[in-house]
Amino acid sequence: MRQKIAHDCDALVIGGGIVGLSTAYAITRAAPGTRVTVLEKEPGPAHHQTGRNSGVIHSGIYYRPGSLKARYAVRGAAEMVKFCAEYGIAHAVTGKLIVATERSELPRLHSLVQRGRENGIPVRELGPAQIAEYEPEVRGLAAIHVGTTGICDFAAVARQLAESSGAEIRYGADVVQVDRRRDLGVAVRTADGDVVRGRVLVNCAGLHCDEVARLTGDDAGARIIPFRGEYYSLRRPELVRGLVYPVPDPAFPFLGVHLTRGIDGGVHVGPNAVPALAREGYGWRTVRPRELGAALAWPGAWRMARRHWRYGAGEVRRSLSRAAFTQAVRRLLPAVAPDDLVPAPAGVRAQAVLRDGTLVDDFLIEEGPRAVHVLNAPSPAATASLPIGREVGRRVLAALGRV
Repeated sequence: MRQKIAHDCDALVIGGGIVGLSTAYAITRAAPGTRVTVLEKEPGPAHHQTGRNSGVIHSGIYYRPGSLKARYAVRGAAEMVKFCAEYGIAHAVTGKLIVATERSELPRLHSLVQRGRENGIPVRELGPAQIAEYEPEVRGLAAIHVGTTGICDFAAVARQLAESSGAEIRYGADVVQVDRRRDLGVAVRTADGDVVRGRVLVNCAGLHCDEVARLTGDDAGARIIPFRGEYYSLRRPELVRGLVYPVPDPAFPFLGVHLTRGIDGGVHVGPNAVPALAREGYGWRTVRPRELGAALAWPGAWRMARRHWRYGAGEVRRSLSRAAFTQAVRRLLPAVAPDDLVPAPAGVRAQAVLRDGTLVDDFLIEEGPRAVHVLNAPSPAATASLPIGREVGRRVLAALGRV
């Protein structure tokens, strides 16, 4: 005779960032009556990656055609603008410039034009005089203007998703144990001793997603290696009208130091990307030996470091030297001076790294018995959160037998 268990919910979501809340929102809309509980260890939503990014609604121009990033970013950008308009959340479709400052960057800029067109994104090619029409203080050999890029308040989006999802959201619920029985669902214990039972577990734990997967008994073969993104604010925001990016290095999933006029009118400069010494290590002084030891014990971390040490050394140099950071900014904005850069709050990116040292470049969603794990959702995850939430929700409902 099969044992009967009283479940507190059908879908038990771990993580109250924008992806976890989008998933809860998607499930309740696709299958009204489905009981969803979200466990978030912080006292409110969007305390980490969601609330500490530059607020850019990405167009999808950078991503390989056909990849999840490309499909979800293009679709998600339009949906995010619509969502913000529907709920009165501050946003704007500003467009952005991607600027080549050296001749060696011109072939990569042209490749971005082709990639943008393959992804269905409107792109305009510009010469130096046309760059000045958009951004009088910016200098470059050539640029492209991407019209569908925008900005918004992603923390406000997360709060709205929480309010509109109809899910039960428990803040201050730090998950420390997961007990999964294939036929009976999952039971999760939090640090304060509460036990929550669900039919299917949904892992949207961001910086801790690989740890939650292992607690569940699943291992995707990747580990989260945290990278801190360090920002400055521009003391003279009038130097920048909108969004200005360098041509990225295709070998890395980082976009380089860029200039972003936010929804509040201020201009963010950055981010620099350096290894963080804790998963929530927002400064060099934040060190958590257990987390750092776990990262150093992962073979992929050392293989990644050997492969990319020159790039990493440059990032660390810019982290420790404002003069070096200013020099990087001056490639795009020659008028900037060191005194123009005011330290701003940093963010940490949850970057999945494979055992062979490969940086996982696309979104990574894996399934186990009675569980769906989002194991890599860096930028543009906030932009793409609505379609990501639908995809994760579809898998959850399939596991529940409701599709």
